[in-house]
Amino acid sequence: MKRNFRILGIAVIVVLTTGGVAFSLPSLLALALESEQDTFPATLEQFPVTVDPRNKVIVEDPRVNALLESQHSPLQAAVGNIQNILRVAFEWTALSIAETPWYQSIAAADGRLVAIAPGMRKEQAASAFAKALAWSKKQKQTFMTAPADAFLPLPEGSFSPGVYTVTADATPSEAQALVNDRFSKDVLAHYGTTTAEVVPLDQALTIASLIEREAGGPDDMRIISGIIWNRLFTNMNLQIDATLQYAKANNSDVGNWWPKVQPADRYRRSLYNTYLHSGLPPAPIANPSVAAILAALNPKNTSCLFYFHDAARQFHCSDTYAGHVALLKKYYGRGR
Repeated sequence: MKRNFRILGIAVIVVLTTGGVAFSLPSLLALALESEQDTFPATLEQFPVTVDPRNKVIVEDPRVNALLESQHSPLQAAVGNIQNILRVAFEWTALSIAETPWYQSIAAADGRLVAIAPGMRKEQAASAFAKALAWSKKQKQTFMTAPADAFLPLPEGSFSPGVYTVTADATPSEAQALVNDRFSKDVLAHYGTTTAEVVPLDQALTIASLIEREAGGPDDMRIISGIIWNRLFTNMNLQIDATLQYAKANNSDVGNWWPKVQPADRYRRSLYNTYLHSGLPPAPIANPSVAAILAALNPKNTSCLFYFHDAARQFHCSDTYAGHVALLKKYYGRGR
């Protein structure tokens, strides 16, 4: 599938660069992406919630499942089953070329495209803007720092993923306003008081960030959410490797925001270490997609407590640690 997108993306680029289309690349991409974004969020209304943390249960609602699983539902589009192949091709192309040197010459007249992928840390989001706009280190830090009167709840977790169109001379404050506006439209506008009373927004964003980093794809998100909630309900430590990556990158010069986890990292002293500390980490570890937020609010009702992806990225889960180890040995020839 990605190969098909690459071919289509190259075709689009060839047409654009040879004068076959009257728009510049940023303009055409913006039209495709923004037209979708203008209509899609409005159809979401309010995010549903089917987890009940107070009573420690997951009560799946058949109507919500139908909304999340139907191929024709706007909610299903949010979890990755997007039917509009043109939009997907445009977005994939934008993510692929936004940082290439030759793109700069094409984009110069109309501005810049900045691609924020789901699961990026705030520092990665800031670097994407800084690279496209030639910001200084101080300007990048300004972009990541919420002003005193900011209405956003968290610095991490509120940089909505997507492709942003910015002018070539955009300031950190202007870029921050764009990001804040998208977060407001994508999340805050659909996070009603009824939902917030069940799962506060900061908690939903934190769980969604874990899901975003742990899932192998949209199909895994709701069951991983169910496993996370099951662990929280039973006061079991979450033991999520992505939190170790976050802690490791925070506390050492590893040269990678998502470094490989080593066994010794499970003893790293950090509030984000979910092997040592119970409950959720203090804040999100990344910026989640709407898909991950919906999964956090609407987990699958599963008895599983353990999970992993095999070498082919297939998902496996178990109710017991013994079952988990048996599956690991089956697929990897070892336990852990």
